Amino acid sequence: MRYMLLIYSTERAEGQADPAEMQAIMQGHQAVMEGTAKAGILRAADPLHPTSTATTVRVQNGKPIATDGPFAETKEQLGGYYILDCKDLDEAIQWAGKIPTACKGGSGCVEVRPILEVSQLEEQIRQMVAQAS
Repeated sequence: MRYMLLIYSTERAEGQADPAEMQAIMQGHQAVMEGTAKAGILRAADPLHPTSTATTVRVQNGKPIATDGPFAETKEQLGGYYILDCKDLDEAIQWAGKIPTACKGGSGCVEVRPILEVSQLEEQIRQMVAQAS
């Protein structure tokens, strides 16, 4: 099953990062990427630009309306993600525990969520329709 590991951390202003700390964090991510690639489960891993570059899109009267910034004010911001094809949740949790979460500042967390395959969603909808009729 594929899992998305969402990395949340507190963003800090540009230029406040300690270069040695940032290098250690990058080495930690590199180790996770190399380990998951070697295990054959890495499907994607990317950092995200700061929330100041985000655009939120809402639909009003059938038209998309774009506003600058993230959709909500939060203490921690989404900083990046991994997509891993793990045998089970326990394996995904083990890898999540190796991901550095101080990427954008203070320590954060990794949210592990199973990815619902489109084919599974379609089957769920078909079953719901069948039950409703």
